[in-house]
Amino acid sequence: MVAAITGRPLVAGEASGDLLLSQQALSFWGGIDPKSGEIIDRRHDCFGGSIAGKIVALPAEKGSSTGSAVLLELVRIGKSPAAILTVHLAPILALGAIIARELYGKTIPILQLTRSDFQCLPDTGSVTIRLDGTLQWECDHS
Repeated sequence: MVAAITGRPLVAGEASGDLLLSQQALSFWGGIDPKSGEIIDRRHDCFGGSIAGKIVALPAEKGSSTGSAVLLELVRIGKSPAAILTVHLAPILALGAIIARELYGKTIPILQLTRSDFQCLPDTGSVTIRLDGTLQWECDHS
């Protein structure tokens, strides 16, 4: 069975990949290694994991506006997330994604979800984002 929700595209695009789900906000400046995409914030619930190629689900971004530059660098070196899902507006990350699209031709979709839709996301698995903001994943109800 396929589950689906629709988010509000802050940066529209298509992507697919494994979901990295966090219940904590994350700063890309100081929380992510800009050379590898590894989460280096020791207090974060996904510490030690990598955002590279993942659909990253965070309730919010936090931290410095320099997070845009970190996302842009991750795109440049091929270690960026495939997409970002969030509950709160993410202007810092959206700015980095928009600049990445203009400079490198790489789109990092960013979707804003309602709190209840965010809570419906699976803990793990592969998800797909369509251009209209629809997010889909396989679920097993057996």
